[in-house]
Amino acid sequence: MRRRSTPDAPLKILLVRPRLIGDVLLTTPVIRAMRRRYPDAELVYLVEAHAAPVVSPNPHLSETIVIRHRHGVRRLLEDLRLAIQLRARRFDVAVDMHGGSRSGWLTFATGARMRVGYDVSGRSWMYTHRVARPVGYLPRHSVFSMWDLAAVVDASFADPPTPARDRLEMPVTPAAAAAVSRRFEQLGVTAADEVVVMHAAAGNEFRRWPEAAFGAVARALAAAHRRVVLVVGSHQDAATIDRIVKAAHADDAAPSGRVHAAPGWPLDELRALMDRAVLFVGGDSGPMHIAAASDVPIVAIFGPTLPAHWAPWRPAELPLAIVEPGPLDCRPCDQRVCAPGDFRCLRSLTPDQVVAAANQLLETQ
Repeated sequence: MRRRSTPDAPLKILLVRPRLIGDVLLTTPVIRAMRRRYPDAELVYLVEAHAAPVVSPNPHLSETIVIRHRHGVRRLLEDLRLAIQLRARRFDVAVDMHGGSRSGWLTFATGARMRVGYDVSGRSWMYTHRVARPVGYLPRHSVFSMWDLAAVVDASFADPPTPARDRLEMPVTPAAAAAVSRRFEQLGVTAADEVVVMHAAAGNEFRRWPEAAFGAVARALAAAHRRVVLVVGSHQDAATIDRIVKAAHADDAAPSGRVHAAPGWPLDELRALMDRAVLFVGGDSGPMHIAAASDVPIVAIFGPTLPAHWAPWRPAELPLAIVEPGPLDCRPCDQRVCAPGDFRCLRSLTPDQVVAAANQLLETQ
């Protein structure tokens, strides 16, 4: 690798992955591997504010640059200001791990001698080194696609990553752990309670399992003695979460107060919560990947996406159950138009299937 800095200066590497939560988490094996290969490097990560808690406590990073998810003129002005700042940093290597127009522009703006990105039509000129982006839906995990970019930077990345050696990483901060303890006190959750975390929301209709189905699962799981179900999601999901909690308490199967609405937990506290939980239940989403960064057993519900590409990336010995539909001609899809019109990939899945998978994992603990 040719460098513009002096031989005695540390290598300066910028990783660019503005969003989203799960996608940012899937880059953390590369962060650790980069630090392993370049122990003295200045390793900087550029991310948008919403996903910043995923990487800001990462011990392998020298710095995290946080930007906002802007639109229109405000985005243009921020990106121009940021481009000037990045150029002044004189990075030796910049890796665009996203492939979008904004990340491509910011990678180009660094002026780094080595600029790595996906060979995307209309943007490939922004990079000095390009990586072919798979066309279609190959049965290959997204972590490998991230790793392909690192392999261009250094030949030592030729060996593929493994979930055991190259785990997802999101450290728990003491402040987040303390915040979870305070929340438990407010909810009346004790150390003797088994906590099940259920992420029951999705911004994308294609990944939205019916509320009634989540309510039935919460009701069944909360029926066990000393078990509490926390239904988590964003502040925008509060109404959905409330309806699920009401559905869970629709009869006496779930004792009153054993299923709680828990919207709006910050990401760092959600990660700390996973270490306290006995089970996570949810769809292909950012919280599922946060769960994968812990050792909590996971029941992952898949609809339009494939586990081969997006399954929790974690060591094989950690408990995991995947609930998905059988073969469908329309699956996977681009999640823009449901060809059959009935979202059958998710809605064909029953609460009984998810409860059975959950109970099987709980019984092995």
